[in-house]
Amino acid sequence: MTYNQNPPAETDIAPIANSGNLELKRVVSSAALGQFVEWYDFVVYAYSATVIAALFFPSVDPTAALLSSLAVYGVGFLMRPLGGIVFGYLGDRIGRRNTLSAIILLMGGATVAIGLLPTYEQIGILAPVLLVVCRLIQGLSAAGEATGSNSFVAEHAPQNKRGFLVAFTYAFANLPPIVAALLVLLITNVLTPDDYKSWGWRIPFLLGAPLALVGLYIRRRTEESPAFIKMRATRGIEPMPLSIAFRDYKKEMGFSFALAALSSLGFYTLTGYFVTYLTVTAGLDRNSALISNSFALLIAFFAMLLGGYLSDRIGRRKTILLGAAISTLVCIPAYMLAGQGNLFAAILGQGLLALALGLFFGPVGIAFLELFPTRIRLSGAGVSYNVAYTVFGGTAPLLSAYLVLQTGNKLAPAFYMALVSIVVFIVALYLPETYRKSLVHSEDEA
Repeated sequence: MTYNQNPPAETDIAPIANSGNLELKRVVSSAALGQFVEWYDFVVYAYSATVIAALFFPSVDPTAALLSSLAVYGVGFLMRPLGGIVFGYLGDRIGRRNTLSAIILLMGGATVAIGLLPTYEQIGILAPVLLVVCRLIQGLSAAGEATGSNSFVAEHAPQNKRGFLVAFTYAFANLPPIVAALLVLLITNVLTPDDYKSWGWRIPFLLGAPLALVGLYIRRRTEESPAFIKMRATRGIEPMPLSIAFRDYKKEMGFSFALAALSSLGFYTLTGYFVTYLTVTAGLDRNSALISNSFALLIAFFAMLLGGYLSDRIGRRKTILLGAAISTLVCIPAYMLAGQGNLFAAILGQGLLALALGLFFGPVGIAFLELFPTRIRLSGAGVSYNVAYTVFGGTAPLLSAYLVLQTGNKLAPAFYMALVSIVVFIVALYLPETYRKSLVHSEDEA
C-alpha cells in the first residue's frame, strides 16, 4: 500500500527533469566529490593500522596487535547492514539529496573523533572501546554512500550514459586511498618516527572536518532526483520499502549481493590489505608499498571508466562477466608478482589485479540499482549490497592476513579471491540485462 506525501505539482517537476547539462554536471561532480570525501574518511584508518595497533592495542606480539587493529577495521562493516536499512529507508522516503547530506556529516564527525581520541596509555581500555564506537559510526555512514550517490547520478543521467556516469562517480572511491596513502607517506617522511607516533598520525583524520564541510556544501547545491520526484507525484512514497523488497524482489536482492561480494572483496583487498601484505608478507619497505598501491588504485580508476563505458555499449551483463572472468584468471599471477618484494613487481602485480577488478567494478555500480524500481531502490539495493560488504569487504584484510598466517602460503588470499570470482561469474550468467531499461519502472507509476 502506498500513499502520496505532499506530492509536488507537475510544474515543480519539469524544471528539474529538463534542467539540462548544467544540472547533470553539478549532480555528477557533487556525487563524485562526495564519494571522495566519504571514502577518504573511511579508508584512512587502514593506512594508519600499524601505528594504531601500537597505540590502542599494546601487545608483546606485534602480529597480534596488528590483527586486533585490522579487526577494528572490520568492525566498521558490522554496521553496514543497519546503515543500509536506515539510509535506504530515508532515501526512499525523504529523498536522495537530504539523505546524502546527512551521511557525509556523520562520516566526517566520526573521522575527526578518531583523530582526537586519547590512546591506551592515556585512558586504558576505554581507548580501544571509543575507537570501535567511531568505526561503527563510520560503517553506518558508509552504508548509504555507494547506493545513495550512484542512485542520485543514475536517476539524473540520460539512459545511454548511465553506466559511464555512475562508473565515473563510483570510481572516485579509488582516489581517497591514493590521497590518504600519499599523505601518510609525506607525514612519515617529514616527521621523526617519535613525532609521527605521538601526534602526526592524527593529521589525516582531522582533515576529515574540512573535507566533510566542502562535500556538504556541494551536495546542498543540487536538485532532487527527477525519478524520485516523478515517483512521489504519481505513485506516492512507499511506507515500507524494505518489506516490499523482501516480499517481491528476493531474486534481485540475491543478484545485488553476489555483485557486491566480489566488488567489496576486491576493493578492500586493494585498499585495506595490500599495503600490509607487501610490508609484512612480501618484505617490501612501507614507502614502496604505499607508492605501488597508489599506482594500482589509479589503474582501477580508469579501468572502472572503461567498464562503465562498455556497459552502455554491450550491456551490463556481458561487461560484468568479462570482468569476473579476467579477475579469476589474474588473481594468482598478480599475487605472485606483487609478492616478489621489489617496487616494480609490486606495481605490476597490483596493477594487473586492479585492471581486472576495475573492469568488473565499472558496471556493478549501475547494474544492481537498475534491478529495483525507484520507490524501493535504496532499500532493496542498499541492504543486499551492504550485507555483502560486511561478509566479504569487512573481513578482507583480517581474513587475508589470517589465511597467510595459518597456511604459511603467501598466495592463500589469491586462491580465496579466485574462488569468489568463479562463483560470481556463474551467478552473473543469470543476471537480467537492464541497460536499456528505464529507471522509472511501471510499479513506480501506479
